[in-house]
Amino acid sequence: MLRRDLMKGAGAAAAAAFARPALAQPAGARVLRYVPQADLTVIDPVVTTAYVTRHHALMVWDQLYGLDGQLRPQPQMVEGHTVEDDGKRWTFRLREGLLFHDGEPVRGRDCVASIRRWAARDGLGQVLMARLAEMAAPDDRGFTIRLQRPFGPMLETLAKIGPSALFVMPERLAETDPSRQIAEVVGSGPFRFVPGERVVGARAVYERNPAYRPREGGEPSWAAGPKRVHFDRVEWRIMPDPATAAAALQAGEVDWWENPPNDLLPALRRGRDVRLKRGSPLGTVGTGVFNCLHPPFDKPAVRRAVLRAMSQADFMTAAAGTDKELWREGVGVFTPGTPLANDAGMEAITAPRDLERSRRELREAGYNGERVVLLAPSDQPVLAALGEVGADLFRRLGMEVDYRVSDWGTLVQRRASREPPDRGGWNMFHTTWNGLDGINPGVMTYLRANGPNAWFGWPDVPKLESLRQSWFDAPDLEAQKRIAAEIQREVLDSAPYLPTGQYFASTAYRRTITEPISEVFAFWGVRPA
Repeated sequence: MLRRDLMKGAGAAAAAAFARPALAQPAGARVLRYVPQADLTVIDPVVTTAYVTRHHALMVWDQLYGLDGQLRPQPQMVEGHTVEDDGKRWTFRLREGLLFHDGEPVRGRDCVASIRRWAARDGLGQVLMARLAEMAAPDDRGFTIRLQRPFGPMLETLAKIGPSALFVMPERLAETDPSRQIAEVVGSGPFRFVPGERVVGARAVYERNPAYRPREGGEPSWAAGPKRVHFDRVEWRIMPDPATAAAALQAGEVDWWENPPNDLLPALRRGRDVRLKRGSPLGTVGTGVFNCLHPPFDKPAVRRAVLRAMSQADFMTAAAGTDKELWREGVGVFTPGTPLANDAGMEAITAPRDLERSRRELREAGYNGERVVLLAPSDQPVLAALGEVGADLFRRLGMEVDYRVSDWGTLVQRRASREPPDRGGWNMFHTTWNGLDGINPGVMTYLRANGPNAWFGWPDVPKLESLRQSWFDAPDLEAQKRIAAEIQREVLDSAPYLPTGQYFASTAYRRTITEPISEVFAFWGVRPA
């Protein structure tokens, strides 16, 4: 009820916007109506790691390689590649007939410019660039990457699906400063964005790209395989209030709801025309993100005191409900059930909580009563619940909390500010990640600890960053596991962020469409049932 009350105002505003007259559509047009997790406020997948922007990008742009359901990179825009010079020279050839939405062919130089811009913001891309000797496009159909030393996860890097995913843009857009959003949306993917029908807070629209040529053969698997489109239009209907979204799905006003809260699943399950599908089998992992630039969380000891005081069970109960089948506590740095998950240093999370001891540790660590600006979104139920638990934890620790609630799009924009909290900055926010994005140091955006080049929060932990870099040179899985254990010990000691647990969510859709690819929320493959 707390989550529902928190969003009544936002839900009413969205309902009013939703009631505006729709533009006339062609007779017989096949339309897929979708309720995303939040409004699309950032259109550029390079400048933000918000999943809603990643979902948007998967429709509009295409990838060089796509990650399949077995986590294997498969050729997507690329026809094939060769590797020479002991792994230091890679040559890639593009498929024939790839066109951008403006009619221009996709060229090798577009790929080179896109990789450079993406790598400037992405941790895995930065590792690749550190080993780069030269990247060039000798002709329109290909490009080469020449390395100073071998880089084993080359294809996994080009197929990266977790934010920030690598998408190919026209060179003229890829030359945009990586810290600034692109001015227009032009891709080569299976859908085209329709900016003229964009209504902030209410709607985003995509149309099928008639010039798109899917890969031949096989079936779609996550982000890999042929991207066959069976709808003429996809309309994103923005509905921040879960009760409004649930009613719209049950009434047939929408076809697919990305992430209903777990407490609404029993009611949805009883609907004759509604089906539920568990999302990623790796679940969702939670993180509390400290801003390490400003007091009080610029001090590792303060962050450590908060980590040792928190309860993952409190966070996960608020996020996923009281059914313990739907969440896990005792979760460390790496996604449970994956090869690098381990128990090193876990006593920092699993030891009994002692609030009085934690208050004392906080004072000894140098907390001087600074106000903590905690950001939370009104239009994402899980993140709103995590924010409430975080605020309560700070208050019980004796910290002064300035709890700032906004829509998710506003939060995403504010978290990019490095200004002090009293000048428009922040101290903490909570977010979640698909478990796929927590399986190893290469894909874990939030594990980067290289100061100004790190993710939001900008932690500067040289030991952690050194361990993360050494993981890329580990000769085998056993060596990777040893490094992963050391990484976990360091994270639970220096506390660049809070690991708040793991939960499992479902997606909901009507029987009028076939089962969607919910692991990456792809809009190809799904068709009228």
